[in-house]
Amino acid sequence: MFVLRRIYCRSFQMVFKMALPLLPYRNPKIIPSVVGIPEVCRKKKITKVMIVTDEGIRRLGLTSFLEKTLTENNISYCIYDRTVANPTIWNVEEARELYLTEGAQAIIAFGGGSSMDCAKAAGARIVKPHQSIQQMKGLLKVHKRLPLLIAIPTTAGTGSETTLAAVITDSEQHYKYPINDFVLIPRYAVLDYHETVGLPANITATTGMDALTHAVEAYIGGSTTKETRSMAEEAVCLIHEHLKNAYDNGHNKEARKGMLRAAYCAGVAFTKSYVGYIHAVAHSLGGQYGTPHGLANAVILPIVLRIYGPDCEKKLGTLARNTGVAKPEMDDAKATQCFIDWIQKMNDSMGIPRYFPEICKKDIPIMAKHADKEANPLYPVPVLMDRKELEKIYLAVRGKTC
Repeated sequence: MFVLRRIYCRSFQMVFKMALPLLPYRNPKIIPSVVGIPEVCRKKKITKVMIVTDEGIRRLGLTSFLEKTLTENNISYCIYDRTVANPTIWNVEEARELYLTEGAQAIIAFGGGSSMDCAKAAGARIVKPHQSIQQMKGLLKVHKRLPLLIAIPTTAGTGSETTLAAVITDSEQHYKYPINDFVLIPRYAVLDYHETVGLPANITATTGMDALTHAVEAYIGGSTTKETRSMAEEAVCLIHEHLKNAYDNGHNKEARKGMLRAAYCAGVAFTKSYVGYIHAVAHSLGGQYGTPHGLANAVILPIVLRIYGPDCEKKLGTLARNTGVAKPEMDDAKATQCFIDWIQKMNDSMGIPRYFPEICKKDIPIMAKHADKEANPLYPVPVLMDRKELEKIYLAVRGKTC
């Protein structure tokens, strides 16, 4: 990266870090069970809600208890269940139209990160009818308070129930980009492990590694605070203890509860300390190929940590020792290697591939351009990279060097 651009990026990140205490971050209020939702609706004088989910969740009957609870409490509802794995502008516009047609007064996002991203973006379009999704991409472009948004995660990984981000795909341009604004943080989050028990093993694996990526990128970046370091460490401890158990036995109560808490902690950490190139590269793969976000992060995480090398060892070594992944007596270099080895071992044990050989070399320059635009200057990464340097990550993720 050119020196002047490097100076600009680091100066931008420094100003943002200094402004952190002044920015209107907030954590959603926690509801321990779905049965607590009607009380919130009554207090807000809400009589009809829109549930945003996906077809697979609906088909499995996972929304049945929520629907029953709403009906028993005389709260009407409509359901948008056409959300796809990487929600598109078309999904957002369809959900917005249903909300307005049905006269809904609040939104319940039910599912993984895709449903929550769709719900957030639909809420933004509802309150900003003259501003397109494309015009909202980037930082602080929404401004206006959304309709009441309640998030019910059925996966333990995305942390979307805590975050200010919605990631939307422009399917025509094969471009996936984040919308970031404080108004997108849900007002309430239902953290009920029962809603995650039916999660298939492969989704348990990739969403769990997604949460790990959030925690690691937040921790090794340049914008950490005492709070975000603590939350990231708690998340990694919980993932270290519970992810493989949740994968092996989806009905393990303690494992499911632990992973739900881990996803929440990691979400709080990266909302305030940001992510890095792992996410930027993952988003570009999602836009170009529809690669599920958690899967992309899981594959990319150990590869990029190796590329960062000594530049991330001090922080990653500390994280490894503090969370029990590495032994207390290990130096930073050994603790870092132990941490990366643990990530790779976890991926291998849960059937996550090491590479994406299907990446076409001709697509790499445009994906690197998108990743560069997303990450720089906002993400406070350990090592700054420009578009050409980012292309090397795609080659490594592809598993080929030519």
